[in-house]
Amino acid sequence: MAKSDSAAPAGAKDVVLKKPGRLPSETEGWEDGGRAGSGLKGPELIQAFVKILPNAPGVYRMLNENGDVLYVGKARSLKKRVSNYAQGRGHTNRIAGMVRITTNMEFITTRTETEALLLEANLIKRLRPRFNVLLRDDKSFPYILLTEGDLAPGIYKHRGARARKGSYFGPFASAQAVDRTINSLQRAFLLRTCTDSVYESRTRPCLLHQIKRCAAPCTGEVTEDAYASMVEEAKDFLSGKSQKVKATMSKAMQEASEELDFERAAIYRDRLAALSHVQSHQGINPQTVEEADVFAIHQEGGMSCIQVFFFRTGQNWGNRAYFPKADAQLSPAEILGAFLSQFYDDKPCPRQILISEPIEEQTLLSEALSIRASHKVTISVPQRGEKRDLMDHARANAKDAHNRRLAETSTQASLLRGFAEVFGLENPPRRIEVYDNSHIMGTNAIGGMIVAGPEGFIKNQYRKFNIKSKDLTPGDDFGMMREVIQRRFSRLVKEHGKPGPEIPEVGDDADITVPSWPDVLLIDGGKGQLSAVNAVLDELELTGSVATIGVAKGQDRDAGRERFFMTGKKDFSLPPRDPVLYFIQRMRDEAHRFAIGTHRARRKKEMTRNPLDEIAGIGPSRKRSLLHHFGTAKAVSRAAVEDLRSVDGISEAMAQQIYDHFHEDAGN
Repeated sequence: MAKSDSAAPAGAKDVVLKKPGRLPSETEGWEDGGRAGSGLKGPELIQAFVKILPNAPGVYRMLNENGDVLYVGKARSLKKRVSNYAQGRGHTNRIAGMVRITTNMEFITTRTETEALLLEANLIKRLRPRFNVLLRDDKSFPYILLTEGDLAPGIYKHRGARARKGSYFGPFASAQAVDRTINSLQRAFLLRTCTDSVYESRTRPCLLHQIKRCAAPCTGEVTEDAYASMVEEAKDFLSGKSQKVKATMSKAMQEASEELDFERAAIYRDRLAALSHVQSHQGINPQTVEEADVFAIHQEGGMSCIQVFFFRTGQNWGNRAYFPKADAQLSPAEILGAFLSQFYDDKPCPRQILISEPIEEQTLLSEALSIRASHKVTISVPQRGEKRDLMDHARANAKDAHNRRLAETSTQASLLRGFAEVFGLENPPRRIEVYDNSHIMGTNAIGGMIVAGPEGFIKNQYRKFNIKSKDLTPGDDFGMMREVIQRRFSRLVKEHGKPGPEIPEVGDDADITVPSWPDVLLIDGGKGQLSAVNAVLDELELTGSVATIGVAKGQDRDAGRERFFMTGKKDFSLPPRDPVLYFIQRMRDEAHRFAIGTHRARRKKEMTRNPLDEIAGIGPSRKRSLLHHFGTAKAVSRAAVEDLRSVDGISEAMAQQIYDHFHEDAGN
C-alpha cells in the first residue's frame, strides 16, 4: 500500500492504491499488489478499479507507466466520478489522451466533499500534475510585522511562517509595496527598523533619528509611554482606522500651533504628510469594501491571465497578475475555480472574495475556505455599485497584463525558432541551460546555471554549485566545468531517469511547460570548455541526448564577435545585428550576472565569518554574550577557562569547549 499523504485531513485514508494484477470478477476482491505485466491500461484499467470503488467522497490520482502523477481530482462519489473516464464519451482530446496513457490510479477517501476539495488543492500544488490547472507563480506574499516582546516594538517586512510574536498586516502584492509603505510609516510614526542585536548595542542615536525617521527608543530619546503611543497609532492606521489617527495628529498639530510651539507643530505636519503619502500610493481606496480579494480573469489566444487585487482595512495593498497553466479548452470559470482552491492552500483568506465569473462549486469552495480560515468566507460576483467598479478595474488590468505577456511570449517563440534554425536543431528548444564559472585566482569558486524557456528566464530553476574538488588547480576552468556538469547530470539521472521519447501533446494547446531535461547546453567558453562538457556526458552515457554549444568571446572580447562551437561542425559567427545573437548575449550575460553575484555573496560571507561560528553549540545568543563581554573574537580566543565561565549563558563544559577550540594542543 502507498503511504497516506501527510496533508490529508483527519478521517482521510488510502483505499485502493495498487494496480490490479488481473480483472476481478463480480464477487472477487482485488489482489494485494500489482503485477507489472498485467497489461491493464487506459479505460480497461479504470473500469477495473470502478468495480470496487466506494460511493464515498475522496481524491483520485492518475499515473503513467513511470509513476508520474498525470492528474489529481476530487469527487463526491469516487465510483461515479471515475466511471466517467472509462466510458470515453464527452472527453476533450487532452483528457482522452490522458486516459490512454494512464497505467495506475491511487485513491484517498475523505469524510466529506469539503475535505476532498482541500486535499485536492494541496496535492495539486505539491505534485504539479501535467493535466491539472497549475498555479505557476506561487511566491509567498510579504507582510508588515509590528513586533511584541521585551524590547521596543519595531516594524519590519516579513515573509514565511509567522513564528515571531507580533501583529501581521497584509498581504501586500510585492516587496516594493511593503518597502514603500514602511518608509512612509517610519516618517509618520518614527518606529525603529533595526535588528534586536543592533538595538541592544546602541549607545547613541543612529542616522535615522537624525533624519527624523526614528524616535530612538534604544537610547531613551523618547519615553516608553510616548513610544508605546506611536506603536498603537501605527496599529490603528494599519487596521483601517486611518481617519482616527489623522484626526488625532491634526488636533495635536493645531494645539501646538496655538501654543506657539511651531517646532512640535512642524513634526506633526510632517507625520500627517507621510500618512497622506502612504494612501496616495495605494491608488483605489474603496469606501464600502473593508476586507476583500478581487479576482478577474481574461482569456484569449490560448492563454489566461488572472489579476488579483488585495484590499485590507479599506486600503488597496497592491495587485499581482498570474498566468496559470491550463488546457486552452477550459472555460474561464473552470480555470478560475481551480485557481482559487490552490491560491488559498497556504495563504490567509479574507472574509470576502469577489470574482469575475460564477464558478461551478462556489458554495462548496466558500464552505471549505471558511473551515480553513476559521471565519465565514463569502464568494460572490459583484453586479453593481463600488464592488462592480473594482471588478471592472481588475478586468482591465487582467486584459492589459495578458496582452503584454502574449507579446513577450510571441517574441520569445520567434527567437527560439531562430535559435533552432541557426544551430540545426529539429525543434525549438523548450529548456536551455547556460553555465558559467566565477572565481578570483581559484578562491571561492562558484558554478552558475541559469534556465531559459518559451516564457523567458525561469529564475526559480537557477542553480549554484560550490566547487568542492580538492584536486583542482586554482583557476582550472575546465576542471570546474567538469565538476559542475558531473554533479548536475548525475543528479538529473537519479531524480528523473535518462531522457526518453516525449509523449506528444494532445489537442491544439501545446504544453509549453519547461521540462526537467534540457534540450540545449550553452557553455560560456570555447573548444576546451565544450570538450570537458562532452567528456562528462560520454561518461554518463548521455551523448546525443542534449545539444551542446560553446560560446567563446570574440576578438578583443567584443560583444557581437562571438564564435560558436558545436561537435562535428565548423565554428562560426553570426552577423552583428542578428536577433538570435542578441538573444544568446542576453542569456550569457544573465548567466555571468548570476555566477558573479553568487561568487561575491560567498566571498563576502567568507570575509565576515566569525571564528565563533565554527564552535558547535555557539548560537546567536551565546555569540552575542561573548562579544559583549570580551569585545572581539580574538579576545575570546585568548581568554582563560575561568574568564569564559563568567559570561552569562556559558557553562563550565561550554567554556572548556571554547577554550579547547582555540588551543588545539590543550590536551597534549
